Amino acid sequence: MSDLFENAPKKGGEYSAKDIEVLEGLEPVRRRPGMYIGGTDERALHHLVAEVLDNSMDEAVAGHASRIEVELGADFYVTVRDNGRGIPIDPHPKFKNQSALEVILTTLHSGGKFSGKVYQTSGGLHGVGLSVVNALSDDLIVEVARDKQLYVQHYKRGKPTGKLKNTGAVNRRGTTVKFHADPEIFGPQAHFKAARLYRMCRSKAYLFRGVEIRWSCDPSLIAEGDDTPASDTLHFPGGLSDYLTSTVNGRKMVTATPFAGQADFPDSQGRAEWAIAWPVDGDGFLNSYCNTVPTPEGGTHEAGLRSALARGLRAYGELVGNRKTSIITAEDVTGGAAMLLSVFIRDPQFQGQTKEKLASAEATRLVDTTIKDHFDHWLSGDTGRARDLLERVIEVAEERLRKRQDKELSRKTATRKLRLPGKLADCAKDSQDGTELFLVEGDSAGGSAKQARDRETQAVLPLRGKILNVASASADKLSGNQELVDLIQALGCGTRDKFNLDRLRYDKIVIMTDADVDGAHIASLLMTFFYREMPGLIEHGKLYLAQPPLYRLAQGGKVAYARDDAHREELMKAEFSGKGKIEVSRFKGLGEMPASQLKETTMDPRKRILLRVRMPHRYNEEERAEARETADLVERLMGRKPELRFQYIQENAQFAHDLDV
Repeated sequence: MSDLFENAPKKGGEYSAKDIEVLEGLEPVRRRPGMYIGGTDERALHHLVAEVLDNSMDEAVAGHASRIEVELGADFYVTVRDNGRGIPIDPHPKFKNQSALEVILTTLHSGGKFSGKVYQTSGGLHGVGLSVVNALSDDLIVEVARDKQLYVQHYKRGKPTGKLKNTGAVNRRGTTVKFHADPEIFGPQAHFKAARLYRMCRSKAYLFRGVEIRWSCDPSLIAEGDDTPASDTLHFPGGLSDYLTSTVNGRKMVTATPFAGQADFPDSQGRAEWAIAWPVDGDGFLNSYCNTVPTPEGGTHEAGLRSALARGLRAYGELVGNRKTSIITAEDVTGGAAMLLSVFIRDPQFQGQTKEKLASAEATRLVDTTIKDHFDHWLSGDTGRARDLLERVIEVAEERLRKRQDKELSRKTATRKLRLPGKLADCAKDSQDGTELFLVEGDSAGGSAKQARDRETQAVLPLRGKILNVASASADKLSGNQELVDLIQALGCGTRDKFNLDRLRYDKIVIMTDADVDGAHIASLLMTFFYREMPGLIEHGKLYLAQPPLYRLAQGGKVAYARDDAHREELMKAEFSGKGKIEVSRFKGLGEMPASQLKETTMDPRKRILLRVRMPHRYNEEERAEARETADLVERLMGRKPELRFQYIQENAQFAHDLDV
């Protein structure tokens, strides 16, 4: 073994104690900036401003500052000024030859936010923010106004160029930090963007309604077409409610008013503020903050919010007796919502120095219990608003379940050929061209249709009675309805977002029901199914209504068929002579009609009449308006709200004549 080590080749030279580097002061930040600000890209560059601004915001939240000024100069220097207490400038107990200000600016993990004595809640907690900004700036000037005296110190790349100087009396207080990002770190072309800094200031002002942020920027830095103002005063007494209103302005909401408010956590553990709306278009977002610091990757406070909303809505649904409530998940409630959440807690734990994700476990419980209580009151305070939200979320949940079912079905059929329904009498032709599928009510009518059809091109699928009303049924009921499952399998083109016209197995889909009230009802249920589940089939002109006769007229050797009472009277006058008795027989249904008569009157392409079901393509405003009217009518007549149907009947009863009851 010793020979092995003695003869081993020495690659790369010696490795000894002298090779171990010890980085002192702020040198680790300059050597590895990614460890402290997440990189050297544009996001990391602007994070420098966020670190300085967070310190001023902490002074405001603590009640010591009411105004913050942020200025971007033509030379890309950023100045952040507040009217807070000012950073302490007296000698530090552990570093007798340095002021507390210099210790904060040159020493990692130094600051006044560790113990909680100076700040109950703060965004800067690791003690590295201002020192990191100093380390990554090629020029930084700090001014502190305390006790009516102004103190100034200059730094370059993290090191002071001289001692802290008292420049004389001043009639103000607070801290001013002016700095220029080091091009050696971020590159010579990396510059602060006015629009990005303005958005940062605006969001900070929304997050704490007690602060006024004064923004200014050299006009030459505003890009053409950019609406960023050269100067602005940002102050929002409404807090997050104002923020939400400006963000979703002009969009239609599920509820007339948002769910917004603020509340203290129990035992003085902090507080929360929230503003939530549900856009009809389902295009939502969630912006969360902890101690005014953005948390784009979420965390435990977001988990608490989702839990509160889901538990609250489920509880309300159970209270009003809606049995579909059990399918609701947190994602159903929040997935399409526009949500803003801001929490202030003591000693929050973040993942990483850039604080992009909150990790404090206690935040989940605090946010959940606090917001749920207010959400319960909000729901019970307006039953109409609560009902609208509940119905919308249930629709989202049902759509989720439907997509899962479609995905499971596609997995099942990926490895084996899809079995066609047992009751389907398919046609012989393999291609879609010229083929037809007749949907008939009941086995009796199905038997007649199978005998009357052209086996080469015509298929028949009997349906049992009145199918499910999909406009008022849950996803579970739809997936469990065998009649509809058989129909979907027979067509082969899928439903909703899985619909693919190229996979449709037939050229025409023909609804063939009895020419009476029950038949019309079944036809309306089938049209509702296609309108909701396969609208593309209607848009491409694939759906038809057959016109079976209601009467058979005979006189001598002459026979005619009438679709309804009016058609019967018309035929009797036009087609038959006054000699001899006209025998009139009424068909009880397609199942009672001989196959030869069914073929002659309803199924033979040379003699039959088909009505095409159409739907606007929405190419222009007129067609879009017609499409909206159609959707509204389907919802009124076939939807979940019986009161809308009752209203429609009351409005249109005067136009009904000769009812077949």
